[in-house]
Amino acid sequence: MSQGIREFTAIVERDGVHQPVLDAQNGEELMHVQPGVSIVLGSHPPESPGTLYISTKQVVWLSDTNRTKGYAVDFLSISLHAVSRDPEAYTSPCIYAQIETGADEDESEGSDEECNGVLVLSKITEMRLVPSDPNQLDSLFDVFCECAELNPEPIQDNEEEEHNWIFSADQLEDEATGDDSEPSIAIGQSNGDHDLARTVLELQINDQRFEDAEEMEHEADSARH
Repeated sequence: MSQGIREFTAIVERDGVHQPVLDAQNGEELMHVQPGVSIVLGSHPPESPGTLYISTKQVVWLSDTNRTKGYAVDFLSISLHAVSRDPEAYTSPCIYAQIETGADEDESEGSDEECNGVLVLSKITEMRLVPSDPNQLDSLFDVFCECAELNPEPIQDNEEEEHNWIFSADQLEDEATGDDSEPSIAIGQSNGDHDLARTVLELQINDQRFEDAEEMEHEADSARH
């Protein structure tokens, strides 16, 4: 389930530099570090510049001015990312990302991003990362793409059922003979969609009848000559 943007507090100081603690035991690796990046959450003003850490699992932003402040979002929660250089879309060139929060779309869009002056991260569906050097946008985008490929969206069981409608030749033959036994070699599963199986079977039967009619016509022509 998508978690959306969350506060990040797993911070450690190494050699005077605050860095995120990654889940190395589960194979998480640091891919890129970019200093001088401001983060913009939803329609809120940009935060003071911080440092961006991109790992194989998530994007982490840590503030340079408040050493206890940070945000993170998993790549599985990022549904779209792009380079934005259009000043009409945003005043500064940035990496734009859409965030899945796990809430219903109507609920997210219709809810306030603040409650009593406190930012409600679960309502944030957009994020912008604004580097101080716009020339870094393309390299940031490339890293985003690489890490997104490492985190493909999991396939749900119902999605597999919806698309599992490929039939083997043995299954089509069983539909015609009424044999319910398991075929020895199966290309896919019908998941009980017998109407589709019959449709494919009827097409095959019609094709066979068409071929038989052509063969009879050819034999008749040969006999006349």
